[in-house]
Amino acid sequence: MRRVVVTGLGAVTPCGVTAPSAWQTALSGRSAIQKITRFDCAELPVQIAGEVPEFGATELLGAKVARQTSRFVQFSAVAANEALQDAHYDSQSMGDDCGCLIGVAIGGLGEIEESACLLKERGASRISPLMLPYAIPNMASGFVAIEHRLRGPNFAIATACASGTHAIGEAARLIRDGETKMMLAGGAEAAICPLSIASFAKMRALSRRNDEPHLASRPFDRNRDGFVMGEGCGLLVLEEYEQAVKRGANIYAELVGYGLSADAHHITMPGPEGEGLARSIRGALASGQINPADVDYINAHGTSTPNNDSLETQAIQSVFGVSADNVSISSTKGVTGHCLGAAGGIEALFTVLAIKHDVVPPTANLDTPDPACPLDYTPNTARERNIKLALSNSSGFGGQNACLAFKKLA
Repeated sequence: MRRVVVTGLGAVTPCGVTAPSAWQTALSGRSAIQKITRFDCAELPVQIAGEVPEFGATELLGAKVARQTSRFVQFSAVAANEALQDAHYDSQSMGDDCGCLIGVAIGGLGEIEESACLLKERGASRISPLMLPYAIPNMASGFVAIEHRLRGPNFAIATACASGTHAIGEAARLIRDGETKMMLAGGAEAAICPLSIASFAKMRALSRRNDEPHLASRPFDRNRDGFVMGEGCGLLVLEEYEQAVKRGANIYAELVGYGLSADAHHITMPGPEGEGLARSIRGALASGQINPADVDYINAHGTSTPNNDSLETQAIQSVFGVSADNVSISSTKGVTGHCLGAAGGIEALFTVLAIKHDVVPPTANLDTPDPACPLDYTPNTARERNIKLALSNSSGFGGQNACLAFKKLA
């Protein structure tokens, strides 16, 4: 079986607009959640989010690209530039065996909302001819492929908040099956807009700590009251091991396992006892021929919602048994918020860097551990640990689950 390794990283996140800067903030445990600045939120019940700060699309991509693309595509373009440069790829070296797979949960919801208001208020003649390209989720992978001449497999996965993780797992499968030699894969999202905030707030899914935004996202804490919306993009360059060695690439880690499952239970609630996620984790371990006792770190889905965090704890306990107490676990959503379709890409990137640097990023704001979440969730302070094997978990509305297993190269 062909081996798959990670040779490049790119990130646009609320806690940093490069992979190194995002990683350093994640290690610090400083929350990037603030009051919403991109639109007037005074009439909304929730007024906080993990916005990407000071993102200048025109400066980063040029005026023409900024004008022709929506925010989630812009995030993808910037992260792709960084990841491919990090992997020492350029457009001249791309071919039919290089592809792109970016998961997006929602797409250009903000642009759809603005266009709908414009249509109602000023008529059809005012709608941009680019409205549909602004909105459709596959435009992230499509635009990146155009920019970098990635002529291999190219598509988008939309599995809610598991989109980025599924994208990485399926990209790795394409390489293992010999369909391609290199894939740029991960997740992107930019859905912070009045409509999404109002909708999630109506579901009672969001934290309402409007006066304490930096304390709002608190995975596994007894006083958590919901997730905080984030945005961004996390991309990994995956390639076949022999090719990476041949061209002298810097290898961060090997992707050795991938598991996926469905709860088949409820459109928004996780399955009972985290059973679906547990099957996904078992699948990743089985495909990578991994003994649960050998796992050193898990980047948890850890959304900061009461149900998710307790059920994910049950899933981990179910899979690992007595070994669960020996695994270091954390949720970096305490820093970034929940970046929806981008979450899996960003968190896979953090997992790879945890392996590379032998350090466990902390769970921010974990001040009062929940008795229903009794595992080692690395509260507030990063911890050095030799990390040879690590997992990254994701779940999404509709009951989709995914898990990736990464390994340090000997």
